[in-house]
Amino acid sequence: MSDETPLKSAYELAMERLRARDREEGVEEERPLTETQKEQITRLRQDAEAKRAEGEILHRKNVQATGGDPEKLRELEERYRVDRARIDSRLESAIARVRRGEG
Repeated sequence: MSDETPLKSAYELAMERLRARDREEGVEEERPLTETQKEQITRLRQDAEAKRAEGEILHRKNVQATGGDPEKLRELEERYRVDRARIDSRLESAIARVRRGEG
């Protein structure tokens, strides 16, 4: 090794290996997002946040309406958890489509 070659950190070496493996497996590198894509992603995130907030308000209202019934509370909690997961999943899918240039 010559004195002019800078030493690489373990992180840099690991990243080089990962990039090489991705090239071998045909995985595309992420391209920088365009301004339009950034705006679309921001809008998607805002919409998802609004849906989460709406769901939270409805959930709280429904919890109060149960009168403390443990079975109803359990059902509401499960439904609320599933609804939030669905919103998050749809958001991630929509963001992935935008990143690929499909949305």
